[in-house]
Amino acid sequence: MNKYELLFIIDNSAADEAKEAIIAKMSQLVTDNGGSVEKVDKWGAKKLAYPINFKEDGYYVLMNFECEPALIAEMERQLRINDQVMRHMVVKK
Repeated sequence: MNKYELLFIIDNSAADEAKEAIIAKMSQLVTDNGGSVEKVDKWGAKKLAYPINFKEDGYYVLMNFECEPALIAEMERQLRINDQVMRHMVVKK
């Protein structure tokens, strides 16, 4: 298993429950596939460097986890199809 770092930005206009649901879904996806979540760091609302879809701010979340490499494609697919996720990036540590 490899260690990864996932940074994603959620639309700040989303309800707090929706933000928590997205974070929980990503954590659950890792644990359901035999991985482990080391840390979820909620940075909160921050101003974006440039507007994304005419939005000026977003809710940043950093997640450190360990999983098999095949799971990364599924995680990125889940993040891409969610309209409330503005941007995401997965980096192998």
